[in-house]
Amino acid sequence: MISTKFRIAHQSSRVFLRAVSTLKNNSYIKVFDNAAAPSSHILTYLDSNPPSKTLAIGVTTAVPPTPHSFTQNPKFVSILNEVVSEYGHQDEDVIAQAKAFASPGGFNLGSGGSFFPGQHQERHRGSSRKQGGGGGAGGDGAGGASAQGGPGGAGRGGFVHLSDRRNPPDFGRIAWPEDILGSVEVDESGEVVGKLQPSGTYRIVTNEGILGLSPFLRGKLIDRLRKEEAKERGS
Repeated sequence: MISTKFRIAHQSSRVFLRAVSTLKNNSYIKVFDNAAAPSSHILTYLDSNPPSKTLAIGVTTAVPPTPHSFTQNPKFVSILNEVVSEYGHQDEDVIAQAKAFASPGGFNLGSGGSFFPGQHQERHRGSSRKQGGGGGAGGDGAGGASAQGGPGGAGRGGFVHLSDRRNPPDFGRIAWPEDILGSVEVDESGEVVGKLQPSGTYRIVTNEGILGLSPFLRGKLIDRLRKEEAKERGS
């Protein structure tokens, strides 16, 4: 569904209203008619009308978008990955997970938990929705303290994931690969090491909805898109 807002625009001595539509489940994403294909809509974070197709999130033939109706914009995905790489390690969700990694309660997370020792970094890529229950990729809970995260990662470092907020995983489970934006290393004291690496498995739209970033990351992304838009207008 679409939520519609109205903006007052001035033209000569006349005042008229211009409708600005947004996604009902994500009011930060604007919906514009696609002049090139009347049966579709352009989805974007930017306010400009007509919208920049090169900076749009993508195009959809249905609102709200579904995996079957949505076509993502490769350039937007590239910009998103760059923003995730640059600022993801500062995101509040990552920092919270990193602190939890160093807490005594870390042992409560099974092998499908949000963080795990370095040698298991790629394990989530083989996850299946047949594993576990509830939200997240699950896990069998097998293995000793070091395999399960352990208090403070059993005195070792590990990795935490930055995942989309549209489908938060149940406690102790990894988000689905399609919801994971990237991963970053954490040391035994719960401090983030380096910058976040994009997962390569993230999908803009899933059956759970369209991308849902934290306020921090969304702000950084919109700032970057506005800078790119200014470059386009200046060229």
